[in-house]
Amino acid sequence: MAKKLYITATEGNSENTPVVLGIMQMLVRRVRKPAFFRPLIASPEPPDVRDHSINLVLSHFGLQIPYEAAYGLTLHEAMEMMNSGRRAAMLDIILQKFKALDHSYDFILCEAANFTDYDAAFEFELNTEIAVNLGAPVVVVCNALRKGVEDIVSSAHITLDLLLEKNIDVAACVVTRASIAKDDEMKVREAIHEHSKAQVPPAAYVLPEELYLSMPTVDDVKNWLDADVVYGKERLDALVTDYLIAAMQVGNFLDYLQQGCLIITPGDREDIVLAGLASRLSSAYPDIAGIVLTGNLELHRSVRKLIESWAGTPLPVLAVRENTSRTIQSLAGRTGRIEPGNAQKINTAIGLFEAAVDAAELESHVISLGSISETKITPKMFEYNLIERAASRRMDVVLPEGAEERILRAADILVRRRVARLILLGNIKKIKEKMSALGINPEVTIIQPELSPKFEEYAATYYEMRKKKGISLDQARDSLSDPTYYGTMMVHKNDAHGMVSGSINTTAHTVRPAFEIIKTKPGASIVSSVFLMCLSDRVLVFGDCAVNPTPTAAQLADIAISSARTAAVFGIEPRVAMLSYSTGSSGKGEAVDIVSEATQIAQARAPDLPIEGPLQYDAAIDPEVARTKLPDSKVAGRATVFIFPDLNTGNNTYKAVQRAANAVAVGPVLQGLNKPVNDLSRGCTVPDIVNTVAITAVQAQAELGK
Repeated sequence: MAKKLYITATEGNSENTPVVLGIMQMLVRRVRKPAFFRPLIASPEPPDVRDHSINLVLSHFGLQIPYEAAYGLTLHEAMEMMNSGRRAAMLDIILQKFKALDHSYDFILCEAANFTDYDAAFEFELNTEIAVNLGAPVVVVCNALRKGVEDIVSSAHITLDLLLEKNIDVAACVVTRASIAKDDEMKVREAIHEHSKAQVPPAAYVLPEELYLSMPTVDDVKNWLDADVVYGKERLDALVTDYLIAAMQVGNFLDYLQQGCLIITPGDREDIVLAGLASRLSSAYPDIAGIVLTGNLELHRSVRKLIESWAGTPLPVLAVRENTSRTIQSLAGRTGRIEPGNAQKINTAIGLFEAAVDAAELESHVISLGSISETKITPKMFEYNLIERAASRRMDVVLPEGAEERILRAADILVRRRVARLILLGNIKKIKEKMSALGINPEVTIIQPELSPKFEEYAATYYEMRKKKGISLDQARDSLSDPTYYGTMMVHKNDAHGMVSGSINTTAHTVRPAFEIIKTKPGASIVSSVFLMCLSDRVLVFGDCAVNPTPTAAQLADIAISSARTAAVFGIEPRVAMLSYSTGSSGKGEAVDIVSEATQIAQARAPDLPIEGPLQYDAAIDPEVARTKLPDSKVAGRATVFIFPDLNTGNNTYKAVQRAANAVAVGPVLQGLNKPVNDLSRGCTVPDIVNTVAITAVQAQAELGK
């Protein structure tokens, strides 16, 4: 079964609780160790109050999860981060806490945030963004309260279309609080199912309105009004069906009594109080739930004496400071909740769900969509997985541009997140002064090349490598005084596992020492590059977009195989599309011929690797186009690695996709070298540096794992 499911509602008062309880009941029967998680919870008032949903699920199902691990952030914390421009950091924290549960549990059921203080559009947008980044199939809950069939169907269709636009997989659409005929329920289900254009249309279910679940108890009323309990504290669990303001004479008042109503009356109306208490002892009148005395008025001493002389007060009596009008205003619109320990309400909610939902069908949808969702990965998920993987086995990464502010800020983040052990190169005094000015002190090794004990050894090694090219030992020393050359030699000598440079140096300055010292892998004819293109729902590999202007057919084949290997290192299943302006045999010309030849060479060198070409970009990425242009291909419509015929095409395409699709382009990642060396753009940001160091560390792990 899939490992996660996300429940979100389209609007407030959708009554998620029966859906949450019903699905968790389904899970505990099928999953050995389920967990419950809420990405965001309301800011507790007072601070020690726990989230209702988490408390209910953990207590009823006996889930052994620490409360703090069951949610990401409070709404107050999340809003502070978003308002200060740290939305990505907010998502990071939620993803980290979710992943912490993911490591320890077999299945995570998530319930989205529901905040009454913010509009439905904001809440829906935020919840769907979180769902996308958790990569979970969704059960969407649609509120049918006071809606007819057409309104229910229209609302569900709009919601499903919006979720499809965001590329969210919907396992089921559950309509709650419905007050429609059984035949109409079937019409609603069919209309929802048939409307969907998703690869796996969602299951659809309708849960009828169950007023019992939303009825408050007298204890709820006590808490809402901050009331004092005058009598009957052992009867606060009585359900309240309605409120009755008592202002009439007793004879007329008694005619208005209904089962479960709560009497609200001024505290000096002893006649109403005594009549209400007496009605509970009489079989001639329905049982009221209790009485609320308003106005901060005490009952007369003689009336208290009479009541207190009884063996037991037959119903609860509360007292509040507000007058009757304000008391009623405070109760307006309030509904009861399913509280932990209320077995009757909990079992009613689960029964309501099980009567309406085909558990086997829902499980089938979750499994089907789970396998689809697992192949989807957002930029945030990719970044998290990348950092997590790098931190799992810390590598030594050297950064030659040690005094650059962005490098130092990135180093602070990398050390705090334990991504890698870092070596900074440069003037030791300047680097320490810069750290002090920035207010950071990361635990890093700082080396000033010309003062290093290994300087002469490195210079001698470089001299031996390059003396046939006519360099002298003094020239070798000059070269090794350059931090980029020194860092490259550290990697060559296994004093570091990888190097990252280029934030202030050119690509040529970063790559040239690697060509001279580290050199290419056996069997690799060319050093090339890829960009990891993080789209909204997947990561693609684009190569070569940064190094080789006009590769030959043999070099294109080499780029394709290297790019496939790079994809595999980062957990992307390689399906390689050799791109051209024509698909299959539809086009002719020298440019197409080179791609055709490169495809044949690559297929011969890597027979087990799915490689197809020539392919146009649309045929490579779009299943519908692929079915028309190349219906039997294992790559067309499903490609993950895209090999461009030349640098002009590749560089422009990656930038076009980056801007048009709002994609994150990570790279360039160099490939074909014996050891990992990666180049930064001179316009790189601190997150770019963090990601590139993590990529270098993962590449180094892969090299050592051979």
